[in-house]
Amino acid sequence: MATAEKARLISGPGMLLVWLYGVMVVGAVSRSAVQISTEFGHAPLAYSLSAVAGVVYGFITYSLVRGGETARRAALACCAGELVGVLVVGTWTLVEPSAFPDSTVWSDYGVGYLFIPVLLPISAMYWLRRARSPQGEAG
Repeated sequence: MATAEKARLISGPGMLLVWLYGVMVVGAVSRSAVQISTEFGHAPLAYSLSAVAGVVYGFITYSLVRGGETARRAALACCAGELVGVLVVGTWTLVEPSAFPDSTVWSDYGVGYLFIPVLLPISAMYWLRRARSPQGEAG
């Protein structure tokens, strides 16, 4: 039962989510690593937020691949936190643009990433709710 349950998170749309989150990990982590190592003093908040986004994306990717009910719940909570972060930072960048001398992954709701940062957690939360184990077993 545990193997079938784990496989369910990365079947069908779950595999697309793993791929998209993997791309976002590479994009956010590599961007923030370069920015933090070369020009951190210019926009430390923006670059740090991009690094945090990369870590969040990495954890969600890992949870989707790992599978199981516990990983599903952890990924669901992380996606909800990610969505809150995108909405807060996106709104903040529109209301007070001077707070961010350079953009983050979540600036303007992810416009620099084709709005994937705001659409991805919504899609993932929908998928993760559908993939819920009927027995609610821990895994």
